[in-house]
Amino acid sequence: MQLTQSMQAFILHWGDMGTKWGLNRSVAQIYALLHLSPDPLTAEDIAKTLNLARSNISTGLKELQTWKLVQTTRQLGDRREYYTSLGDIFDIVETLIEARRAREYEPTLAALRDIQGRAESDDTPPEVRARIAETYETMQTMDDWYTDISALPRATKLSLLKIGSKIGALLAQKDAKPKKKKKKS
Repeated sequence: MQLTQSMQAFILHWGDMGTKWGLNRSVAQIYALLHLSPDPLTAEDIAKTLNLARSNISTGLKELQTWKLVQTTRQLGDRREYYTSLGDIFDIVETLIEARRAREYEPTLAALRDIQGRAESDDTPPEVRARIAETYETMQTMDDWYTDISALPRATKLSLLKIGSKIGALLAQKDAKPKKKKKKS
């Protein structure tokens, strides 16, 4: 695969962003290449295009498979695996959010539930127990909201995204308007 300057810039930037998201730079670049590629690529194709070691590519592809961000296919008469990214950016974002939720958010909720229970039976001061409870309740509310939204059909989610900022602007206007005082008769 021949990369244009724009494609190279995309892949390099994705690698930079990946490190900020906690991914290895090479893993993020592999993903960016697969995302841009109109055709499935073999590990050898990826290694050659990105000028990375084949072992690095194998490790990166395994990590991307763990995140459920790449799919493998085979072709008749060929022992190699071919890799593609999830083709739709909406699917990619949903997959990433769900994976991060499972790896990071849900364990934090479970830990907070446990800590809150322990804090009720030890010498934790009431104001600290209240802060722990507030933290747990807020995070649980956010998770419940996410669960409700994620269950909606895709078209509804897209509509919500598009009108979300408009709702915020309307609410801000409503809050900014001076309240009219009722006259007593």
